[in-house]
Amino acid sequence: MNEPAIDILEPARKRLGLSEKLSLINLISDGLRHDSDSSPVFSDLFRELETLVHITVSGAKVDRLEADYSRKGFKHLEINAETGENLARLNMLYLKKPLPCYYLVYVEVASPFRKKGLGNLILKEFRDFLLEKSAVGVLDNIIPKDDPTFDIYLKLDWKPLCDITGYFENGHSETYMVYLPPAFAGKDVKDSLVKLVHHLVRKRPAIDMRDNELMVQRTIEEFKDLYSALLMYFEDQIIEGNTDSVMRFMFTRFVTKLLGFRRRISKLLGYTGGESMEQIPLHPEIRNIMAQSYAPREFRSKLTFITGDKELWLILPEALKNHPARFIEALNNYQRPSLASWLVANGKSSASDLTLGDLIDLGFDPTRLKELSLDGQEYIFERIQGQMVENTDLKMELLELAERKMSSLKIKNTNVRINKPLLVIKDRGNGYILRKKVEGIHWEEAVEQLQTSPELKELNSGMRLDRMIKKLTTKTFEKIQSMVGKDIGQVIDPAGFFVSWDIAGNRPRLVVDMGGVYFENMWIS
Repeated sequence: MNEPAIDILEPARKRLGLSEKLSLINLISDGLRHDSDSSPVFSDLFRELETLVHITVSGAKVDRLEADYSRKGFKHLEINAETGENLARLNMLYLKKPLPCYYLVYVEVASPFRKKGLGNLILKEFRDFLLEKSAVGVLDNIIPKDDPTFDIYLKLDWKPLCDITGYFENGHSETYMVYLPPAFAGKDVKDSLVKLVHHLVRKRPAIDMRDNELMVQRTIEEFKDLYSALLMYFEDQIIEGNTDSVMRFMFTRFVTKLLGFRRRISKLLGYTGGESMEQIPLHPEIRNIMAQSYAPREFRSKLTFITGDKELWLILPEALKNHPARFIEALNNYQRPSLASWLVANGKSSASDLTLGDLIDLGFDPTRLKELSLDGQEYIFERIQGQMVENTDLKMELLELAERKMSSLKIKNTNVRINKPLLVIKDRGNGYILRKKVEGIHWEEAVEQLQTSPELKELNSGMRLDRMIKKLTTKTFEKIQSMVGKDIGQVIDPAGFFVSWDIAGNRPRLVVDMGGVYFENMWIS
């Protein structure tokens, strides 16, 4: 590799600071076990880090930022280190009527600095700010009652709204809390508070839209900082063209997180793409790195058979059981239609290794799904982040409960089926979930294919199959939630719904009969 252009190494002109070290540690340790701390990279980054964190917190100060009307009128309080690192932030929005009020949108403490008193510090500063402005404070306390921090606001003299106004018809008094500064002592503000909360409830979507914009801006800046930190840390390897396994793994993890963020923000309320992800372009030297999605040997981790069918585990290839991550990642990628068409357009085969640039161009990580043939049965391995494995048991319980209750469930004449995890394995910082391969594709990809594939556009324009899929997905999710009897949104995501599809021919599998035209099956994974 030729020596990279000077601009790629410009960030490396300074030493790694605290924020850069913490960013890299979070990137590495996400899903990895603690016994990986002895790896060379961890040893380097962890050296004297706890002492540095303590000194940083001790020297931190709160900064008040004036309203910036280009940011939709939000005001901010921030706790910043003497060296400039942002440790915590509080977002609030000013409302004039019916009372002068500051609505607390959110409080956030950077993960490495939690449980060090910064949350209390910034909330006390917010209370002092309200006293200084003689303004009412309002917040929506969504902290669960069994959380140790549930009473954090009560200790700072906040009161539940219902203690002041009593219950009112929309029920929002249950979670809303109010802080009344001394200037309001003795004043009857019940009616005004009721109107204020009604107003907030009506404006909540608009407030969320504004907050989403700020969140996207802030997160993009964090990704840019993390990218610079990676360039700094791997300066020597970049110059020498030595893309070792640690470097590949860390840049791959960065890219996959970036792709995940890009998918999520496209669904945010009010997000229009104004904050372009093109602000984080990868240099050619980084784009050409081969993707490596599992931790190298430098990050030791114990193989863990988490849960599932033990008889199925016993018949798996010995090489898979001995080295799961290495074996699974070497399997063929699941040939979803969008990947297959991209490979043809770019002159690649299913066996071609993919670079980080390929992942960026695709817009998703095709290595996340792998195909496995075993005793005549086709299976799919899905890779998930290591820390998400803990949710798998709960998801399996909910899926089994839904399966017991559904009994040949049909939505819009479509059969609804459960495709449960059969095995869950954890290795090299990843979780691997084994399921049967179904004759269908992810519902969002089906919609995309119907809207973009030249062969399917005409079919879709006449039958509006994309709308049919969206309605089917929504109705299925609502039905499963009503069956289970609880909010399943944190565990079962509609992103795991698949509709019937002829994958080889890239066409929807439809049934046409007296009941109309409908998809044969929808699977919930």
